Amino acid sequence: MISAREALKQLRTGNLRFISNVRGSDAFLSHARRVELTKDQQPFAIILGCSDARVPAEIVFDRLGDLFVIRVAGNIVAPSQVGSVEFAAARFGTRLVVVLGHSECGAIVATLEELRRPTENQSRNLRAIVDRVRPSVEGLLETDLRSDLDALVQQAVRVNIRASADHLRHGSEVLEQLIHDDGLLVVGAEYSLETGVVEFFDGLPEAV
Repeated sequence: MISAREALKQLRTGNLRFISNVRGSDAFLSHARRVELTKDQQPFAIILGCSDARVPAEIVFDRLGDLFVIRVAGNIVAPSQVGSVEFAAARFGTRLVVVLGHSECGAIVATLEELRRPTENQSRNLRAIVDRVRPSVEGLLETDLRSDLDALVQQAVRVNIRASADHLRHGSEVLEQLIHDDGLLVVGAEYSLETGVVEFFDGLPEAV
């Protein structure tokens, strides 16, 4: 399995192909590649991303069959997501985890709206998502950002990504040990709906 640094390099290269409207040789899985994947998988990166239909990680990074992708509204971290990351990291030896948020995230907007004007009789399942996002973003409403909705959402997206990445780094004994002993790297990134660019900004090693 490749190192976290090499995996990060490959993701950046794939995203560059995506925004340049160029596809790699495996952009559409060949029959031979599909047959190969029935025997085994060796994902070189784990992506915890948002369920938003506009952010399909395999396409954004131009890597079909190479990524272990977990998607949930707001790229939140709950026990099932932690367990999924643990499974892939331990089972496949994958050494890079990316928490991938995106601009104009609906789950973030919904959480901010709920904090400003609480909804009566909200579904407990939807509330579970809001409650996962709430701790990281509610402090922003006490700053000057509360009067600038666009800037507020932009900062809230970043703060939520950082919180999810930090949760993975410090909320699992399995992942903590892999980080300490085996070079597992957890980073945060944001996908721009406007440009297609993925910006890695949290948890990067030096000189990367």
